Amino acid sequence: MVRMTTLGPDDGHLFLRTGREGLASGVGHDLTIEATRWSVEIAGTGEPARLHVAATVELPSLRVRAGTGGAVPLTDRDRAEIESTMARQLGPGSATFTATLRTTDTMVDGALTLRGKSAPLRVDIAELGDGRYRVTGRIRQSTYGLTPYRAFLGALKVRDEVEVEVELFLSDPRA
Repeated sequence: MVRMTTLGPDDGHLFLRTGREGLASGVGHDLTIEATRWSVEIAGTGEPARLHVAATVELPSLRVRAGTGGAVPLTDRDRAEIESTMARQLGPGSATFTATLRTTDTMVDGALTLRGKSAPLRVDIAELGDGRYRVTGRIRQSTYGLTPYRAFLGALKVRDEVEVEVELFLSDPRA
């Protein structure tokens, strides 16, 4: 018997976190970016219980939620410019992550496909209690043909590595 559960923004949060580097890094901001349209399909099969996971993030739904550090606070205009830059670089498509895991796994190897390129992605899963789970991983933009943002002749750069954090609220984690 296969049991399927579909989750989305009403069932958690999906954040990307960027960092900065370079001689002018004090001018820029570390960003928290939220995906506002995403879904995770979890299908449970067999004994011992295995879960097949397929997550999709609609790239145009990425929104800058916070910016820390920097010489001046992040403004609404800054947010709009960053979102416009992301939209140009990422395009109108989606990113997908697929993996198969056992219900006892805390580290999972899957595949992330972004802009037509697929590469392995390892994520960590932590049970937080009360049906809450946190999934974290790190992706390198360059792996998917993306050039991290640069300004001031490269003196300010966004790090190649981006942190991904998903917090899910499940009523039955073995769905």
